[in-house]
Amino acid sequence: MKKERPDNVVYNHETGYNSSLLNYPTNVGAPVIKIDNIVSWKSRNISSVNKEFENKFYELRQEYEKLLKEFENNELVYNSNFSFEPVIGEIYHLYRGDDGENFLSLISPLEWNKEHIGTFKLNSDKKWISIDKIK
Repeated sequence: MKKERPDNVVYNHETGYNSSLLNYPTNVGAPVIKIDNIVSWKSRNISSVNKEFENKFYELRQEYEKLLKEFENNELVYNSNFSFEPVIGEIYHLYRGDDGENFLSLISPLEWNKEHIGTFKLNSDKKWISIDKIK
């Protein structure tokens, strides 16, 4: 059985000879179409993106730990005993009493011989900001 056309001729039953319409070379003398090896590009970019995700995760974890510490400080101060309305911007000291209960005072730890827990300042958002490290 004889073929009508050789294998290297581009022919389509619907459009006929259409090699001039195609956007890629079709003759035997055309340059070879090579697919670029993108494995190294992928691995480089995957590494870069993973590093970015790792950094973002670290930043979020640091922010979470900071927020958790602020929450614990506020919980500690708001659950302590005080018989006055704290003023925004003033510095207060948190102590542990002889009965084991925490209480808030204006008296500094240098003026008083009580177990000092921490020093706090009330900001305009009604949030207690720790001024020193809690023991």
